[in-house]
Amino acid sequence: MPLIFNLVFAIPALIVIARWLWPLPLPLWAKIAVGILMLAASQFHLWSRLSSGSVFAPEFPRPIVILFNWAFGALVLLAAFQLVLDLGALLTMLVRQAAIREPDALRYAVGGLAAVLAGIGVANALRVPPIKDVTVAIRDLPPSFDGYRVVQLTDLHISRLFTPRWAQAVVDRTNATGADLIVVTGDFIDGSVAMRRDDVAPLQRLHAPDGVYAIPGNHEYFFDYGAWMRHLSGLGFRMLTNAHTVIARGGERLVVAGVTDLSAPSVGEPGPDLTLALRGAPAGAPVILLDHQPRKARDAAARGVALQLSGHTHGGMIRGLDRLVARGNAGFVSGNYAVGGMTLYVSNGTGLWPGFALRLGVPSEITRFTLRPLA
Repeated sequence: MPLIFNLVFAIPALIVIARWLWPLPLPLWAKIAVGILMLAASQFHLWSRLSSGSVFAPEFPRPIVILFNWAFGALVLLAAFQLVLDLGALLTMLVRQAAIREPDALRYAVGGLAAVLAGIGVANALRVPPIKDVTVAIRDLPPSFDGYRVVQLTDLHISRLFTPRWAQAVVDRTNATGADLIVVTGDFIDGSVAMRRDDVAPLQRLHAPDGVYAIPGNHEYFFDYGAWMRHLSGLGFRMLTNAHTVIARGGERLVVAGVTDLSAPSVGEPGPDLTLALRGAPAGAPVILLDHQPRKARDAAARGVALQLSGHTHGGMIRGLDRLVARGNAGFVSGNYAVGGMTLYVSNGTGLWPGFALRLGVPSEITRFTLRPLA
């Protein structure tokens, strides 16, 4: 499987070498040197696995991780651009019934465009996200919860790329939102507790009057799930692993439930169980469900959940690629969805996996929800 994984990521580099680099009027030694660099960049995930034992945790100095993300992103974009050029050339030849050669100037232009866009994409991924305000109408919302504010963080992916300084800036911005409740819907980290202990330390400063609740994402299961659940609990997170809590305002109630991730059974841990999560919840109280992946939203709607908060998709990362990501997530990829009387919100994410940290047209976010009664 690792060999297949590495070969798949070599494909963009091979396309670029064969269809973009080789036809250019450059000395052979230059083509060979540049081609080797491209192949090396395409194997970023292999180097990551050699550095830490996992493709998900590149343990290099941050500037090198940034450089790898830029180079790999530029290769992917340039491969896509070159395929478009080749398709255009093929169609032109079919129409003209004559062979044509793609101009070298056009090749240099798309190469430059790919490099610039990759740089912009990495910069967009690394920024501290702005606050995104979303108003959600909740059926049967008790009057005392009208205007209640919930802030969602998700897909932080704290790593060598998303550092303690970045995490502290996210914490400061989140704490300044005036949230009544803060939730984190998984994928806190990329790395083991030993790797990330200091990096995640700023998260213990998150605070809200009604607490800070969280669920695991799929990445927590890649790095000793039990150790991470204990460590996150020690940082002050109330982990809702197939469980719920009740927020009370006078005699009125709001239920916040959470489930484990769909990937849990693959490592011998309990999978998501909404029935267990809602066991003993007060009847008639609106339910906010935290579920890292949005794929089972229709099941949650059928159980009477009022609002589901998810992440996992990163919003598709690149405009256009989001349609492909949606296909793997039951059609859900970014923003608000009405699902059988329930509102599903899929966040673009606060951070991003450090193995492909590009954002083009899909901004990161810290999401502040204001609850209103459904008219």
